[in-house]
Amino acid sequence: MTDLERPTQRSQAKADRRVALLGAAAGMFAERGFNGVSIEDLGSAAGVSGPAVYRHFPSKQAVLAALLVGVSERLLAGGSAVEAASADPASALRGLIAFHVDFALGEPDTIRVQDRDLDALPDAERREVRRLQRRYIELWMRVLAALQPSLPEEELRLRVQATFGLINSTPHSARVGAAHIPGAVVRPVLERMAWSALTSG
Repeated sequence: MTDLERPTQRSQAKADRRVALLGAAAGMFAERGFNGVSIEDLGSAAGVSGPAVYRHFPSKQAVLAALLVGVSERLLAGGSAVEAASADPASALRGLIAFHVDFALGEPDTIRVQDRDLDALPDAERREVRRLQRRYIELWMRVLAALQPSLPEEELRLRVQATFGLINSTPHSARVGAAHIPGAVVRPVLERMAWSALTSG
């Protein structure tokens, strides 16, 4: 990286503030819902004034869009990298399962926000999230089809989407009362169940 390509201290601080705002948004939207959070709330949680949020995002909807489009882009890019690095379909599928479990355990707030607040996105951003999600599903279907070539397309899709439902239930299923089941306990159970759901029969 040349000196011209290195971020300046000011640009790095701006990028860090944007990340902080998105992190605060995920937590607050998950807890209170998109409509229950104000721009002032987001700014306060990220250590800036409400009006300062507009230096990073033009509206509260833009914050939600950056959060949900961003996570869909990361899932597709990460899943594609897993597929490309795998030696065979079985290792690719195990890698995809582990990758998605990592996501579910690491970003439960984002899952809760997407489940509840996707419809609060503007039409264009909602369509983009759906487009990215379809490509991510199709990636999994392609890997599973290589491992289970006799399965019809409809069943491939059903198995993949049901597996996402299983793994993405973690923000709810990994809670026992006020306590949380440790990730070290949850991870192997989810991975075994996902593998079984995808490959049985």
